[in-house]
Amino acid sequence: MGRLAVLVSGRGSNLQALIDAIDTGSLDAEIVIVISDRPGALGLSRAEKAGIPVQVVAWEGEGRREAYFEKIASILRAANVDLVILAGFMRLLSANLVRAFPQQIINIHPSLLPAFPGLRAQRQALEYGVKVAGCTVHFVDEGLDSGPIIVQKAVPIYDHDTEETLSERILTKEHEALPEAVALVLSKQWQIRGRRVTCES
Repeated sequence: MGRLAVLVSGRGSNLQALIDAIDTGSLDAEIVIVISDRPGALGLSRAEKAGIPVQVVAWEGEGRREAYFEKIASILRAANVDLVILAGFMRLLSANLVRAFPQQIINIHPSLLPAFPGLRAQRQALEYGVKVAGCTVHFVDEGLDSGPIIVQKAVPIYDHDTEETLSERILTKEHEALPEAVALVLSKQWQIRGRRVTCES
């Protein structure tokens, strides 16, 4: 059974998808800690309702960036986690934290990477005029949404879409993709060849 840490900044719907997958037995894992940079994040309430320990590590500003992420690294080490999941965590990790957990940190992003990295990916997709969008679960490296891709799910874009309607359609796919990617990574039946994550089963 894999030991998971989940980092959240907001409502935590992807955290809830993981909790639900564990509860139904489709994901053989345990969430041992939920960490947030925001004291009022709804994700913390979801975790507490599920009986999961939580910790708030309030953002201290760019000037304290390295010390901030070393604090998070210490919490992760103490929890003896197998996998760290960024589920709507709105901070770019420090290089030192990424190096401390090689191929043990994954992120979910609301676009079909490498298209539209960074913030407001759904708006970027609409403004660019693409016909298909989606979500990506990827390993975290030292870049911005640039690590090897584990799982992607696509959705159509309709002419009447707004940023909100597209975001909700993508979010539904995120709730499928994240537990699937976590299960694959925990299975250890994969390799990274170049940039490609290949399944070895």
